[in-house]
Amino acid sequence: MTIRVRSLTDTQERQAAIPALSDLRIRVFRDWPYLYEGTADYEAEYLAEFIGAPGAVLVVATDDVAVVGAATASPMAGQKPEFQEPLQRRGLDVARIFYFGESVLLPQYHGQGIGHQFFDAREAAARAAGAAQASFCAVIRPDGHPMRPNTPRDLTPFWRARGYAPVEGLTTTLYWQDVGDADESPHQMQFWMRDL
Repeated sequence: MTIRVRSLTDTQERQAAIPALSDLRIRVFRDWPYLYEGTADYEAEYLAEFIGAPGAVLVVATDDVAVVGAATASPMAGQKPEFQEPLQRRGLDVARIFYFGESVLLPQYHGQGIGHQFFDAREAAARAAGAAQASFCAVIRPDGHPMRPNTPRDLTPFWRARGYAPVEGLTTTLYWQDVGDADESPHQMQFWMRDL
């Protein structure tokens, strides 16, 4: 097993990675806590838009040639209103914030330091772009949710060790279809931030 983590900067290489990244996002986000019922078409469109934005970062982890993990980031000023508006209402300058999109990794690769490498690469890109803060969103699920596993994986200690903290009262709402549901539903997302 030879794990390699690197940023993809070449446009053609990024485009070529989209099918594997789409599949990875669907597989990882199908599990708790996202329970996301994704489609390949939506994922391909979303990823092409995200990684095509000015200043966007795409970091991938490969095991030999197979993509086993990925992380994205881009300037907050290029994100959708759902992400920008809550920050602006709070008086934060979105031009000084870098947004970290997904960080997805197949379960069998957990505990090998890959998540740290994802954060290191995105934080370095954010600093290079002149950002003063980094931010990401995490879904909020109730403890009594019927699909909650008995011992869910808790990333809170990892995020806190990286210097991130939830910003009290700073949330947004995103819509997606949960596993087993017929339609999309609203999901509250908590902003986490840190100074760079």
